[in-house]
Amino acid sequence: MKKWNWQLKDWPNFTYNKERLTKLEADFLHSSGVFFGIHKHLNKQDKESLRVELLSDEALKTSEIEGEILNRDSLQSSIRRNFGLITDRRKIPPSEKGISDVMVDLYKNSADKLNHESLFRWHKMITNGRYDLQDIGRYRTHEDAMQIVSGNIYDSRVHFEAPLSKNVKKEMNDFVDWFNKSEKKLPALTRAGIAHFYFVTIHPFEDGNGRIARALAIKALSQSLNRSILTSLSTIIQKNKRKYYDALQSGNQSIEIGEWLEYFAKTFLESQTHTQNTIEFLIRKTQLYATLRDQLNERQEKILAKMFNAGLEGFKGGLSAENYITITKTSRATATRDLQDLVEKGALIRTGEFKGVRYSLNLKPETK
Repeated sequence: MKKWNWQLKDWPNFTYNKERLTKLEADFLHSSGVFFGIHKHLNKQDKESLRVELLSDEALKTSEIEGEILNRDSLQSSIRRNFGLITDRRKIPPSEKGISDVMVDLYKNSADKLNHESLFRWHKMITNGRYDLQDIGRYRTHEDAMQIVSGNIYDSRVHFEAPLSKNVKKEMNDFVDWFNKSEKKLPALTRAGIAHFYFVTIHPFEDGNGRIARALAIKALSQSLNRSILTSLSTIIQKNKRKYYDALQSGNQSIEIGEWLEYFAKTFLESQTHTQNTIEFLIRKTQLYATLRDQLNERQEKILAKMFNAGLEGFKGGLSAENYITITKTSRATATRDLQDLVEKGALIRTGEFKGVRYSLNLKPETK
């Protein structure tokens, strides 16, 4: 009969090859310094926009990883409200409000020591509006085994079984103690990766464990840098969820978690690159609007706002004349003139020929 990692005598003294993580840790510190250097040159409004953008994206994607599809506009409105910024005063659904509250709480209080009460608070936020759970804002108490299962009822596969509910309080006492004592003892990515893996192995809540595990990783990294960080971690994980779950599963029956830690470190470094690209995107947006001030008609303003709202990925397949006509409700002749004007003003780049003509944002920074 196979044993799970938490059933092994050396649990939770995880092992891994430190040398394989050395360069990744150095890259993290370098990239964090680059990010801070770029970020401090943003004006106040751009810093607020970036914070709302990245926190709402993290809220959206960390939920999407768990199969929960949320409304991005509601997430942004909720986050703006939490920071006392102007909002559209829309009614925020419970799910959007809950995960937004977690992201803002994480950002504002990343330096705080971890305790059971803060975890319970996050769980209440994440399960806001849920009525199908027995234990909300407390560790699970059900007697059934907590299993990660795939397949149907007739052909199911157990990928992992967590510690029994009766053992969760002790396990979590040990986890919280480890988390607080390890802050100055472990390199940043190593500590964050272990925190995620350790927590999700215990699986202390009925639901929401993955989202809280990712939040704990971000908290650990923020503490290592002595400042709250903005990250695209869940955006990168969501792009290849299978790889994420495979990496987690690699340590299910062993205390050797080197494969997971390497995956986590590389994934976070990729998320840092994505975050830096988001900042550069925002800077270019500010530059472009400053250059084009009072030079755009209402239709052009609407289309540029739509394209910037699509984010780094932009319009899927690029903006076509047909898209422009549909969005602005104008004629083909007017759309052609408007688009050509935006190209000449340096706002858009045109590619393709005939029916394959597409337009994308000109994100090349201004040169002086």
